[in-house]
Amino acid sequence: MAGHLAPEAVRGGPIAAVADGDEITIDVDARRIDVALSDEQIAARVAAYVPPDNPDMTGVLKKYARSVSSAAHGAITS
Repeated sequence: MAGHLAPEAVRGGPIAAVADGDEITIDVDARRIDVALSDEQIAARVAAYVPPDNPDMTGVLKKYARSVSSAAHGAITS
């Protein structure tokens, strides 16, 4: 596993700025993942980001998604 990316991308965090074809560097020793984009490019992409619709987000799944924490915090409900 190279990284844990949820839910930042869907919620419009900086990971949402990464697009197919972007150059990504993973430096295990330095514990870094970098993308070859300028701060301006990242800001423009994040500002233009529109989260995708999830047609399966109904009923119990929708309730769960609204109340569960990220996997990094145990994926528990509040």
